[in-house]
Amino acid sequence: MAIDDRIVITGVGLTSPNGDNLTQFRRNLLAGVSGVQEFETRYMGKVLAGVCHYDPLKYQKKKEVRRGTRAGSIAIYCSHEAVADSGLAFDKLDRSRVGVFLGITEHGNVETENEVYNISLKNYDTAFWTHHHNPRTVANNPAGEVTLSMNIPGPHYTVGAACAAGNAGVISGVQMLRLGEVDVALAGGISEAIHTFGIFASFKAQGALAVHEVPAKASRPYDLDRNGIVVSEGGCVYVLERYQDAVSRGAKIYGEIVGYAMNSDATDFVLPLPERQVECMRLALKRAGISPAQVDIVNTHATATKLGDQQETVAMREVFKDAPTTYVNNTKSFIGHAMGAAAALELAGNLPAFQDKVVHPTINVDRLDPECAIPNLVANEPKKIEKVDYILKNSAGMLGINAVVVLKRV
Repeated sequence: MAIDDRIVITGVGLTSPNGDNLTQFRRNLLAGVSGVQEFETRYMGKVLAGVCHYDPLKYQKKKEVRRGTRAGSIAIYCSHEAVADSGLAFDKLDRSRVGVFLGITEHGNVETENEVYNISLKNYDTAFWTHHHNPRTVANNPAGEVTLSMNIPGPHYTVGAACAAGNAGVISGVQMLRLGEVDVALAGGISEAIHTFGIFASFKAQGALAVHEVPAKASRPYDLDRNGIVVSEGGCVYVLERYQDAVSRGAKIYGEIVGYAMNSDATDFVLPLPERQVECMRLALKRAGISPAQVDIVNTHATATKLGDQQETVAMREVFKDAPTTYVNNTKSFIGHAMGAAAALELAGNLPAFQDKVVHPTINVDRLDPECAIPNLVANEPKKIEKVDYILKNSAGMLGINAVVVLKRV
């Protein structure tokens, strides 16, 4: 029997710095509410960060939270929320046919930094090193913690794809469904980045860590006065199913994943290459069977670094030069850069546009950088448009990885 290759989103579970479910998240995006705040980190004192405020005890016991990781806890919260939102009768499913595929930027740094610090207080006596360290730091930890929490014996893995990881996790879920390896995929991205001081120190050393006297104004992609990244934590997990399965059980459908692509710049450790981003977006559109002009909303990757924003803008202007009704927005202006979770979270914030036809704005664009001028950039105020049939999510990451996902209204 042929496998239905139409894959749809039927559940969304998320936590972000400005909302712990899609309804709250979307409301704050339309209202211009930032989730950036001051945050105390080891050795550096106060920095600006996007901090989540979900309740970890909603789906875990205190002992489980202590034994596991912050990334695992976020993944567990988002996965349970996604399944609840989907309306799946999870207890009746053959869970060996459920897979968990989560994108991550990095994992293990938090636990290693914590243990090194702890033994430094004990004259570096490794007898005080926790026996939980190894399972906490293996790369598959966040997805693996989900399988333990939800009793899922099906396949699981994490996808290390830098800041394109959220899209990569979704793409992995789609591929596994199309291969017939699973019948339900929990797919998306997770980040615990703010709990490692190293990421703040590294961005500061690069001159790429955002500072601002008003935290809510710190993350400002495309603005002439942007000065770097606001590091954030967060997570977003989708329930993915085959279209016919979703229709058969009467599920609500957020959208259909009709195109995707991944490629590599193969040129630089950190500076993105516009030509490869162009190729990636065009390949995703080709697989979706649509032209750039048919895309209604493009959600960009821009992180508020000087050159990074400009390079993506070059790619955007090339791909969408003949797309007069394509509107552009950016979600990092609200929540900062949630790293492995970024692409999945930012896509989620735009899904309700299929129904309400409103493009959430890019906030903090007080003085648009002329080098970042994009036609139809929605800045500072939401914009109602005539239709939303297609949404494209662009993402990119260090070592030159690019990932694009295209969704269609169903």
